[in-house]
Amino acid sequence: MNKTLVIIFSVIGGVVLGAFILGTGFFLGRAAFNPGGFGANGMMRNGFRDRGNFGMGYGMMGGNRFSEPAVTAPITVEQAKQAVEGYLNRLNNLDLELSEVMVFDNNAYARTTEKSTGIGAMELLVDPQTLTVFPEYGPNMMWNQKYSHMGGRGMMGGGFGMMGNVVNNSTTMTVTSEDALKIAQQYLDRQFPGYQTSSELDPFYGYFTIEILKDGEPVGMLSVNGYSGEVFLHTWHGNFIEMWE
Repeated sequence: MNKTLVIIFSVIGGVVLGAFILGTGFFLGRAAFNPGGFGANGMMRNGFRDRGNFGMGYGMMGGNRFSEPAVTAPITVEQAKQAVEGYLNRLNNLDLELSEVMVFDNNAYARTTEKSTGIGAMELLVDPQTLTVFPEYGPNMMWNQKYSHMGGRGMMGGGFGMMGNVVNNSTTMTVTSEDALKIAQQYLDRQFPGYQTSSELDPFYGYFTIEILKDGEPVGMLSVNGYSGEVFLHTWHGNFIEMWE
């Protein structure tokens, strides 16, 4: 087989694998929640229709009213930290560090940042049963313009994403931090009255991720696209347990 065919098959295989991972993430996000949903017509079943009205599931961000019980015992903060540190060591990128861990009963969420810029790099999940670390689905895969195979450079470096798109490493997004917080709160006011956004948010290359609070306590998170203002609710976590940062 000549070199050209090998390259073609490698690219096709990468695209198929990426699509499979993303599809699996969407399936798990939906499967983790009760289809009863929120409100008379169920939650966000029409998908994205206007600025700040996009969701990927029927439940909220956990809570007994919306999510199915966890299938295994929750992971601990220390277990999650050790697993993510090992993952980062294998990437061999000395500019990346672990900044935050949030433990839910379905998984642990980890935020990594660039030491040199303070900008968010990757969002990761840790499986509580196997302690496997893998890229979070949703915005981390679709909107991340620097560290996603679909959105930009890919986690192992290189100048182009797997889809051939040129990397946009600009830290200046058309949606500002203030805009993102406002869009997120308007979304919550429409879909889940009584829930609030955190006063702070985490910028990534292409989007922001924001914690959702109920009575001052974190219950989940959502992301806002830094260019279109689309809102993406993280629906796969379950009930919040504890956090470290």
